[in-house]
Amino acid sequence: MMIPSNIKALILDMDGVVWKGDAPIGDLAATFKRIRERGLKFVFATNNGTKTPAEYQEKLRGLGVEIDSSQVVTSALGIAFMLAAKYPRGTKIFMIGEDGIRVALEEKGFEILSVENAPAAQVVVMGIDRGINFQKVTEATLLVRAGIPFYTTNTDRTFPTPRGEIPGSGSWLAVITSATGVEPIVAGKPFPYLMELSLERLGTTKADTLVVGDRLETDIAAGQSMGCPTAFVLSGVSTKAEADAWKPAPDLIAENLSELVK
Repeated sequence: MMIPSNIKALILDMDGVVWKGDAPIGDLAATFKRIRERGLKFVFATNNGTKTPAEYQEKLRGLGVEIDSSQVVTSALGIAFMLAAKYPRGTKIFMIGEDGIRVALEEKGFEILSVENAPAAQVVVMGIDRGINFQKVTEATLLVRAGIPFYTTNTDRTFPTPRGEIPGSGSWLAVITSATGVEPIVAGKPFPYLMELSLERLGTTKADTLVVGDRLETDIAAGQSMGCPTAFVLSGVSTKAEADAWKPAPDLIAENLSELVK
């Protein structure tokens, strides 16, 4: 097994580590059986805030992996926790995003505005939205230009699918930032918020928690900035050549999650 014996827990990215689009990477049932046999705790920490933890739990069950929904930490949860620490319940939010973000924000008592009511927003939140359109982008731009606080789940420019990379949250974000000159506050990786939330759920220390990811500039950078050991897998976005040039180097490099834990 590649994982050092002092490691007690894993913080796993999802897209590019566990699956690509909906296609599983390797035999996930066997991989997670091995992780459990080795007594390793694990949580998933994903910049993808489109689904709720319960929906991710369902998706994993369909791929032969049983987990508790509390083992999923998304950038949508990260942003909801972040905003709940700053703004009172009932704060009006204009959101570009999907159910994952909506549910996380509503659970914290925030009011999500329709496009028609967007001018009343006190905060703008943006994530991946497969129903994005010109009107949503226009409202967000007007609000941000007017000085309304601007947050995003993540800045991933692309998103891996079996056919290749498609525009991620960061690509849509670029439209707003270029129209406003304003950079958003980011909840997702490489910023530490998801890592902190993950460690809290695991109850482990930084030194004995391995961060596993396929993107150097988000997953590996987040783990390194937290002071956790990192493992880079070649099953997703970043390449071996990029990993070789990355400073400081990831602690481990593996073809995929299955090789890492075998």
